[in-house]
Amino acid sequence: MARQNIPQLSTLGCATLFGPGRAAAVKACDAGYTGPVFGRNKKTADETTEPEAQNEAAEQQTKRTPQPKGEPTPTRREREAARKRPLVPDDRKAARLAQREHLRQLRQKQRVAMETGDEKYLPPRDRGPQRRFVRDWVDARFGVGEWMLLLVLAFLFISFVLTDEARLVMSQVLWLFVLAVIVECWWVARRVRKQLEAKFGEVEKGVRFYAAMRSLQIRRLRLPKPMVSRGEFPS
Repeated sequence: MARQNIPQLSTLGCATLFGPGRAAAVKACDAGYTGPVFGRNKKTADETTEPEAQNEAAEQQTKRTPQPKGEPTPTRREREAARKRPLVPDDRKAARLAQREHLRQLRQKQRVAMETGDEKYLPPRDRGPQRRFVRDWVDARFGVGEWMLLLVLAFLFISFVLTDEARLVMSQVLWLFVLAVIVECWWVARRVRKQLEAKFGEVEKGVRFYAAMRSLQIRRLRLPKPMVSRGEFPS
């Protein structure tokens, strides 16, 4: 009913506006106004632009992730579900068992690497060509520091049966030995730095301390195990 009254009102308004003599204008009003109206083009442009933007986004998504032939294209909901991963696994007990088994296998590989010198599974503190060079260089020499632990243990056991005078002499000998070990550690660190600079150019941080600490360990108890014999220095 509202739509049927609109042409009558439009005709009456046009007649009042243009006068009875302007029949062409009245007929134009009866035919309906087809000219531009404020706000009409804006809505039409928005409605036209939105589908085009959606089509372009869909085309870009299709180009970015091509679907293999013979398989249906996944919907947006399916792609979002595939990207979602639970923060907590469904079966926590199975996850703990799997993590424990993974750590056990990793420790086993590290123990084997300590025996064989495999760089792939060595701890970070023992990994790298410079640290391998340092181990071979320290293991190839005879050192005083590797006997320090044995001498200290021997002094502790013997001190229970020695007299005060003998204990005093032994303590002085022990302090002289400790001083000799400190001097040797300084010399080893300095010598290793020169060897590394000549071979690699730049010395990694902590390598000299690594060499000094290895020189204080008993040869048979060193880890990773020595890969060279006495006197077999690396080139």
